[in-house]
Amino acid sequence: MTKSLMIQGTSSNAGKSLLVAALCRIYMKRGYKVAPFKSQNMSLNSYTTKENGEMAVAQYLQSLAAKIEPEIDMNPILLKPKGNFISQVIIQGKVVDDMDFYTYQHDFKQEAIRAMNESYERLSKKYDIIFIEGAGSPSEINMREEDIANMEVAHMADCDVVLVADIDRGGVFAAIAGTFALLDERDHQRLKAVIINKFSGNLDILMPGIEKLEKIIKAPVLGVVPYDKSLKLPEEDSQSLADHKFLEDDGEQKDITIGVIKLPKIANFTDIDPLEAETDVGIKMVSIYDSPSELDDVDMIIIPGTRTSTGDAKALIDSGIGEKIIERGEKIPVIGICGGYQILGQELIDENMKESNLKHVPGLGLLNLKTEFTNTIKVACQTKLRVPDNDYLCGLAKIIFKDLEDEELTGYEQHEGTSTIINPSINSTFPLFIVLLVFNTTLN
Repeated sequence: MTKSLMIQGTSSNAGKSLLVAALCRIYMKRGYKVAPFKSQNMSLNSYTTKENGEMAVAQYLQSLAAKIEPEIDMNPILLKPKGNFISQVIIQGKVVDDMDFYTYQHDFKQEAIRAMNESYERLSKKYDIIFIEGAGSPSEINMREEDIANMEVAHMADCDVVLVADIDRGGVFAAIAGTFALLDERDHQRLKAVIINKFSGNLDILMPGIEKLEKIIKAPVLGVVPYDKSLKLPEEDSQSLADHKFLEDDGEQKDITIGVIKLPKIANFTDIDPLEAETDVGIKMVSIYDSPSELDDVDMIIIPGTRTSTGDAKALIDSGIGEKIIERGEKIPVIGICGGYQILGQELIDENMKESNLKHVPGLGLLNLKTEFTNTIKVACQTKLRVPDNDYLCGLAKIIFKDLEDEELTGYEQHEGTSTIINPSINSTFPLFIVLLVFNTTLN
């Protein structure tokens, strides 16, 4: 029979995802077939599986740790918040609809539970051990009846729960004891032990507190995990991004500084993670609430993905950051990824208001393209292409891919808008990868 263990947290960003990933790797190395599972994840960072479905990036990372192919059953419910208490609801990899909180919790809850049970059942038939990740905290007593991401999952899987707490944010003993105290008897019986995460300091000083805590909660503290800030693993949500330090980590002046625009609905910002591995590169996050002058000293600008391209395009323009990007674009490279690419165009058209209540929004005008949002099905698929001969490339692409001729690149697509080149001419500004995509058809 499949064994399972659930990791819950005293709060968001306590370290649940990382701990599950670690357990997946540890038990995989011990010879078990291991899989991660998170029934419901609210995140704008997602990955596209081979099934052409979306799952949260945290479960993707955990599947890598287990050395197995990511699959949508590992995260059957993905909620992508759009603002005003509305989220895009993705069930088993496919978009169902945009729903407000009430509609999802009351009219759609049973369908979500069905998908959760179905996906867990399928995984349990293939793996020896399933490590389950909770969401937020199980002690939100005002939401207990609606919560299908914590104790309800533990009851469904009939598994024990280990609670992880973040000591770095302070109040760790109160957070642990409070969580135990707030659970009702049925839920409390599932909670078996505690792990204290993100510890920096002298363990001898901490131990008297741990000994007192164990007597209060009548459960053991299994261990204390040191805070390793060098891991640089993909972050799951904007809360973790807020806590993430980039350029200011060591205060050292880098040879190249890349300005990354922190859009209000920033999504898949893990796309910029590889840049942190470059020792001569510094990352500077700039939000719409910062002064536009923050971009004066950067050597390149990246506009990452976003859940709402129309709303974030307007926010950029209204804040003055958009005008600064246009100004700096005359001297330095400006790169748009996914929604950021759409924002770089001339116009975003959303007559059916799929993304926001804005039907027409001007882009930054740095690319000769327009993006239209229609009622077509959301594109979510994996993509492969082969880098053509360097003679076929132009501009920045010629420099970036000069040593990658004939190499196969893999990635994925996630978008609802359709972007098309307008007014093409020899002197047009072309997207970085447009030539590669065109020649991919020829080469294949």
